[in-house]
Parts: sequence; C-alpha cells; structure tokens
Amino acid sequence: MPHSGHATPVWALKLAVVTALVGVSGGIAGIAVWLALQLIQFVAFGYGYGGHLEAADASSGLNRFLALTAAGLLTGFAWWALRRWGRSIVSVTAAVDGTRMPALATLANAGIQILAVGLGASIGKEVAPREVGAWLAQLVTRRAGLTARETKILVACGAAAGLAAVYDVPLGGALFAVEVLLGEISFATALPAFATSAVAAITARLVIPDEVLYHVPAMHLSPSLLVWAVVVGPVLGLAGVGFVKLTNRLQGIAPKGWHLLVVLPVVFAMVGLIAIPFPEILGNGRALGLVAMNSTLDDASFAGLSPIVFLLLLGVLRTVTTSATIGAGAVGGTLTPSIAIGSAIGGGLGGAWLLLWPADGPSLAAFAFVGAAAFLATTMRAPFTALVLVVEFTQQGTDILVPSLLAVSGAVAVGYVLARRRSAQMV
Repeated sequence: MPHSGHATPVWALKLAVVTALVGVSGGIAGIAVWLALQLIQFVAFGYGYGGHLEAADASSGLNRFLALTAAGLLTGFAWWALRRWGRSIVSVTAAVDGTRMPALATLANAGIQILAVGLGASIGKEVAPREVGAWLAQLVTRRAGLTARETKILVACGAAAGLAAVYDVPLGGALFAVEVLLGEISFATALPAFATSAVAAITARLVIPDEVLYHVPAMHLSPSLLVWAVVVGPVLGLAGVGFVKLTNRLQGIAPKGWHLLVVLPVVFAMVGLIAIPFPEILGNGRALGLVAMNSTLDDASFAGLSPIVFLLLLGVLRTVTTSATIGAGAVGGTLTPSIAIGSAIGGGLGGAWLLLWPADGPSLAAFAFVGAAAFLATTMRAPFTALVLVVEFTQQGTDILVPSLLAVSGAVAVGYVLARRRSAQMV
C-alpha cells in the first residue's frame, strides 16, 4: 500500500487510524444487521434476544407460511418502490472499483434484505452487512487523502469486515477481501484485511453473543472418508457450477416494474407452503446445515425416509427455493445457502458411501462438512475463503482438513475446466 512520497510516519499513522475506523465501521454494520434480525424475529415469531434463532425454528407450520407470505408482500412493495423512486443500487464490487454508494438507497436495500431473511426468505443475509460495511468505509476514506489504490483496498476490507462481524469469522472475512473482492493476496492487501476484520469482530462481540454458528459433533479422519472426498469432489464441482448458472440465469430474467409486486409474493408464498413440512429450507441456510452435519444413518426422518434420501431431497428443495427467491427479484446472498446445499448433498452421498464402505460410527457430520466446503468453494470461486469460512463456522479441528482439501481441489478443478471451455467457445 505505501508508495513514494507517502512512506512517512505521518502517513503511516493516518493510514493506521483510517484502517482502524474501517474495522470499527464493519463491526457496526454487523451489529446493526444482527439487531435488526433479532427485532424482526421477535415480532414475527416471539423469539427473545440472543442466539441464532430463525424462521426455521418456528414450531407452527402455519406461522412459517404466514411469515413468508407477509415477507413477500412487504419486501415486494419495498423493492418495487426503491427501484422506482430510489437511486440505483451500487454493488459492493462496483463500490470497490470506485463508484459512490448512495446512502439512503444502500441502507434501504440492506434493510429490505434483512426483513426478508428475518421472516424466513430462502436467501443469505451476508450481502447486507457487506453493503453497509462498504458504504461506511467509503465515508471513512472519502476525505482521508488516500490514493485510489489505498481507498480501493480499504473499501473492500470494509465490506469484508461487515461479513466478519456478523458471523464472527475474522480470518474468513480477511480472505474474502483479498481473494474475492480484490483478487490479490499480497502484503499490501493482507495487512489491512487482517486488521479490519479483527477489529470488526472484536467490535461486534460487544453486542453479538460469541457462539458457534454450527454446533456439530467431532469429526475424525478415516480411509473411507479420504477416498470418498477424492471421488465426490468433481461431483460437487458440477453441482456448484450448475447452481451458479441457474441463479445467474434466473437473476437475469427477474421481474421488473409492477410485475415484481405479483411474482415476489407468489414465490414467497410457495416457499412458505414447502416450509410447512420442510422448515429446514427457510432462512439463510443454517437450519439445513445443522440438520445435515448432525445426522446419522440411524436417524428416522420425515415420512419414514432414510437419512440419505431425506438429505438429498432437502438439498434439491433448498436449491429450488433459493433459486426461485432470487429469480423472483429478491436480493440476497448465496454463501450460507451454498453451505446448506453442499452439506445436504455431502451428507446424503456420504450416507450412501457408508453403506458400501463403513467408517467409524454412523455419523454423517464429516461428509456434510466436506460437501459444504467443496460446494461453497465452487460457487464462490474462492477455495481458501470457502474452506476457512466452514472451519470458522463449525470450529472444527485439523482432522477434517485433509479430505476437505482433496474435495475442494476436485470441485474447483471441475469449475475451472468448465469455465475455460466456455471461454474458448465464446472466442
């Protein structure tokens, strides 16, 4: 980040102060999103403050359906009004490249996303804190006298700090900044990324409880798991590429204008109907991830289905509901939905594998973990960030890293080959 003429003690002190302020801003973004979610869920479902409660935890199927229907009506009107009368939304990627984010439109867009997720919409919540974090970082850096490159790095760090704060994933947030937003892992990018994500996580812990996002049983390495990881990696890569193509295509044909007022409520109501028997498909994806990572071959599941069939069915349903939600015009992330889908597919395929090559115990946790990491690595096109995020979400040890690395390698390789083939066909 330093350059000639700026490598002075005054410059270093100023940059350190601005970097710290960007980290604090990211923490504030995470706190704001968390508090808004808690308030929405308290009003809709009667949950108290604290913890990671969400719509999938509602005991009444009717309550879940009504919440999704209300979400469709409220967010459909809100997004329609915002897009009709508000300024154009600036994405985080565009903000990193230097485009100014409009204050009211950015905050309104983030608020509508949180309303949707809080009421159970089948999308991730991580876009909102990234947008607010990037907007606050632009405010902090605007009059700091930084170079264009320094500003770009710190805006990316601000967006990633919002992610780090809301999920308490400081290392994952830092890697997201350098691997995904900046595409450059160097001293100049890593140092501010580490600092801002650490400051954001510490700031957020002043309000957000320090809890593990996914409570899962201990996972152990076995020869069966190792071989399975090599075999299943390419399969998960194909599934991840298909999911990205599906969501991108649906996003491209999402309704505009008054059509949004019709399509979004209808799709949300349909998701609510699916959620009556399958509440795991609701919310940002944590509910399904918990089910997949805590399943065993001995479990009895819905309608007498085996855990293998049940998890694969949930993976398909979650793919459908998330894709349909995005295609209906909703704005949200696919990070935690990808973890949900990957863990369900991994758990289901792992259960089938255990019937052929039993390992120690009937737990599907390790297979679900590896599936989540490989699928997320493909959809994000960021293997380091994906693996670290799943590790931080579950706080698992080193035993699971070797099979995860093998599966991630196979999955990302398939995604890379397919991307190269598409590029060659376009030439």
